[in-house]
Amino acid sequence: MSTILITGATSGLGRYVAFELVRSGHVVLVHGRDAGRTERLAGELRAEGDAEAFVADLGSLAQVRELAGHVADAHPELDVLVNNAGVGSGTPRAGRELSADGHELRLAVNYLAPVVLTRALLPVLRANAPARIVNVGSAGQEPLVAEDPEFTRGYDGASAYCRSKFALAAHTFTLADELDGTGVSVNVLHPATYMDTAMVREAGITPWNTVADGAAAVLALATRDLGSGRYYDGTRPARAHEAAYDPGVRRRIAAVTEQLLGA
Repeated sequence: MSTILITGATSGLGRYVAFELVRSGHVVLVHGRDAGRTERLAGELRAEGDAEAFVADLGSLAQVRELAGHVADAHPELDVLVNNAGVGSGTPRAGRELSADGHELRLAVNYLAPVVLTRALLPVLRANAPARIVNVGSAGQEPLVAEDPEFTRGYDGASAYCRSKFALAAHTFTLADELDGTGVSVNVLHPATYMDTAMVREAGITPWNTVADGAAAVLALATRDLGSGRYYDGTRPARAHEAAYDPGVRRRIAAVTEQLLGA
């Protein structure tokens, strides 16, 4: 059995996956932004098995680093990280929003936070190899503009979301190369299109799929050895945006990421 951290677990896909994993006997660490909701979730999960709550606002990179420290201290046996938390495209005609650190919100939560959390937890994951990192991405991908990563010009919420998920996919492939031979795998997936979640409904979209439809892929990647550096559409191996595989594009994204995190 594994010890698994799931970010963004208080609703939707994360909540469903948490219950499935705890019922299977895994130790499930659930993250949420709201302390009350996260503690209540952990209490419900403990009725089924072993669970613990961790609270952080992923829009604050300081809180992301604190989250990693708390998890590593409390559970040095951690061997699976599911980067599930995300911010959708927002309501129609919604304007550009900023994180606590002043970054464009979707870039901050959907991309920078997983990068920082993963880096901070890598020593623990490597110590517990074989270990797994599962990045919940999207089929909606649009190349990040290196000259304007914060999307200060011509902002559009849907494009901002797609750019953040493209960056996450490209980062996944870069990280897989770095971790080759360490026993730590990292993959990215599109769980299902327009699941019945608050994120989808907020965007004014009628859901096409249930969270159960999307959970199958997350559960498979979190609990089984399915290789590394791959993109999945549901449980099916697929191709991300072709530019995400381009070494030059990946180098530019890595450089931009370091600049943003340094700032």
